[in-house]
Amino acid sequence: MKIRICLFVLCCLMIACAKSPAKKPESTATSSTDPPPIASTDVVKATPQEATLTRGQSVEIIVAIKITNGYHVNANPASFPYLIPIELKLAPASGISVEFIRYPDPVTKKFSFAEAPLKVYEGETLVKASLNTDKSAPTGRHNLSAKLRVQACDDKVCYAPGDIDLTLPVDVK
Repeated sequence: MKIRICLFVLCCLMIACAKSPAKKPESTATSSTDPPPIASTDVVKATPQEATLTRGQSVEIIVAIKITNGYHVNANPASFPYLIPIELKLAPASGISVEFIRYPDPVTKKFSFAEAPLKVYEGETLVKASLNTDKSAPTGRHNLSAKLRVQACDDKVCYAPGDIDLTLPVDVK
């Protein structure tokens, strides 16, 4: 009989110990007044403009950048090495090469999260790339692949960087 009572008590203890712990209240790290996290690519949009290239010559192609009001991106070059600048990467195509990429002049602004003013882009701006075509470049319509690396920030925080995939339409004559 004592063995049965001991086994019963032992089973009750095992069941009590196996019970899942009471739920802790949810973290107050984000309150209901905090905005939801966003992706940098949600507030930065890029629109490449079509370009016409003549074989054996260079031409400038433009990518129009639109940054939603209240946000900015770091200029290229960025103010400090630890900041992520906007960056356009173009893949060369058959007979078409990238000579250089030119970023616009930035605005300099002071933000509460930074000790020194930062060079940034806001609103609408243009990134320009100079393309060169060989005399042997095939004529016709080509689509150049590109990526625009962005990291959007507001006046309090920077969001995770992201890549915007682009297709730059060019017509070689």
